Amino acid sequence: MASLAGMLKVSGYTVRGSDQNVYPPMSDFLQSLEISVYSGYSETHLDPKPDLVIVGNAISRGNPEVEYTLNAKLRYISLAEVLKEFFIRGKKSIVVAGTHGKTTVTSLLAWLLEYAGLEPSFLVGGIAENFGSSFKLGKGEIFVIEGDEYDTAYFDKGPKFLHYLPDWVIFNNCEFDHADIYTDLEAVKTSFRRLINIIPSGGRLIAGLDDPVVRELSDSSFCPVESFGLESESVWAAASVRQFQQLTRFEVRYRGQPWGEVEVPLFGLFNVKNTLAALACAHGLGVEKEKLIEGIRRFRNVKRRLEVRGQSRGITVFDDFAHHPTAIRETLRAVKARYPESRVWAIFEPRSATSRRNIFQKEFVEALQEADRVVLCAPFAAEKLDPAIRLDVGRIVEDLMGRGVAAATWNSADEIVRNVVPQLTAGDKVVIMSNGGFGGIHLKMIQALEARLDL
Repeated sequence: MASLAGMLKVSGYTVRGSDQNVYPPMSDFLQSLEISVYSGYSETHLDPKPDLVIVGNAISRGNPEVEYTLNAKLRYISLAEVLKEFFIRGKKSIVVAGTHGKTTVTSLLAWLLEYAGLEPSFLVGGIAENFGSSFKLGKGEIFVIEGDEYDTAYFDKGPKFLHYLPDWVIFNNCEFDHADIYTDLEAVKTSFRRLINIIPSGGRLIAGLDDPVVRELSDSSFCPVESFGLESESVWAAASVRQFQQLTRFEVRYRGQPWGEVEVPLFGLFNVKNTLAALACAHGLGVEKEKLIEGIRRFRNVKRRLEVRGQSRGITVFDDFAHHPTAIRETLRAVKARYPESRVWAIFEPRSATSRRNIFQKEFVEALQEADRVVLCAPFAAEKLDPAIRLDVGRIVEDLMGRGVAAATWNSADEIVRNVVPQLTAGDKVVIMSNGGFGGIHLKMIQALEARLDL
């Protein structure tokens, strides 16, 4: 929604909005565009009456602004519909989909096309550091968009990505997520099946062959399929992967033959696959090899994707958006591979609709045991969930300690900072994971570290 607000603002519209919680980096981004944001919701925020009310999918009936919009018969529409009709229609639409890696792949692909001089438009769910923005309205014919399987609005319960008029789709992986709207993996698969079903026959599906669900669903495609992955049978495959502190280097093989060596300033095998996905798409869109190799080398990542938020007294604090067990596991493995001599702390806030539930109770233990020290915060807004379905962080701590992993849990960011900072020593890597603001824990931890006299 913040990105869409920015797109509308630079297109010449007057934009204002409301949200319950606004935090960096998007709060800073909106402020830089001089977009007014009201804290909380009130019908007074709709005075003077706007020409159009855009309703995000976090908003439901009972919201005072929704009720006023309906009673006053104001024109209203979803984010996805605005994107389709205001920005995507008439462009070549590249939709990046999957449970994990969407933001990174979208940002990298947009950068590769930009570096090649194609001037794409793009929209991504984070701040792409090469652009310093979450969107760009380019002069070229291509629009690259992060395609979310979450529902569209309270009045449109279908997934957002079905609105994006896909010509090409990158389908990275598929796991169960969004437990508040999907009952099981089969329901998630149905949404992705529908996305594949609307790709035109003249389009293309770029599929992550390592994922068994992607393999299964890709078989039903009416358009050509081009695969990528670590599997040697993929059209685009990786070999001889080597990870260093500043980059990952690997050989790219195309249709079984050597294609070239790539250096990307990202870490973890999952980012090797993300790089292959963007590479396969950009190559198919006509970008030359030399531009691809150099563009990948110059990629600068996305904020909140293993972003270094600060370093103090030899201790590094990372911010990462991971909130699904698979993402947590791969993030921690990437840090361990990058810093094999360091002690890695995992600090996790269960905040998403899925992570706050006990669906992945055992899987979180498996993922978090990749760290040397683990700290869990109480689930966000725990009181709103029936204890019978709520994630039991205390049990996760017990299970981790039973496996020999030091673990603890506290109720807030302030308590975590107060208890963890005295235990940190030079060389430690602190990976803070949440899909929300986490009570400003990153800055609080860095300030507390700087105030320690014994370091």
